Amino acid sequence: MKKSTFLTLFAIIVIGSGARAQIQQGNVLVGADFANLSFGLNSPNVFNINLTPKAAWFIKDNVALGGYANFGLQTAKNTSTITTYGIGPMARYYSGDDVSILKHGRFFGEATAGIGGTDVSNGGGNTNGFNFSFGPGFAYFVTPNIGLETLLKYNGLLGFGSQAYQSTLILNFGLQIYLPGKGTAAKMKGDMN
Repeated sequence: MKKSTFLTLFAIIVIGSGARAQIQQGNVLVGADFANLSFGLNSPNVFNINLTPKAAWFIKDNVALGGYANFGLQTAKNTSTITTYGIGPMARYYSGDDVSILKHGRFFGEATAGIGGTDVSNGGGNTNGFNFSFGPGFAYFVTPNIGLETLLKYNGLLGFGSQAYQSTLILNFGLQIYLPGKGTAAKMKGDMN
């Protein structure tokens, strides 16, 4: 009985907390961005997907540092397959205030830097080297711990191969989960006493 009462109070506090709680120092962000998800219905039936899982820790309120991995695939019948990949650190900074038009929303900026590449099958060439990106985004918190995001990023690849420099502008959509850290969970437990 005592355990169920504690869990009920914990759930009420988590659900009732504002959009600020999830971006406090000590919390953890995990999730992924999705871009270029498409499947052509007409010939040549092009399939395209780009998936970027992320994890970050809030080192202070509104500032998160972590890492990302990227995998992209574009393929179609009788054409070359294009594979993109990358891995490295990432940083995020959230604006200080909720957006008044859409309560529970925050603007943020994200930057990444790491190693990555693009490979084209059938002798189409490749570029591998330093991969970086940056851009603004918006997170809308459907619950205090789940954010739906859109992110417009400039992505550059500087390296060696068939092209010395490649750049793209990508619109990503993502889902992030904000988990309370030890300090936040302890504070919430202390608030209930």
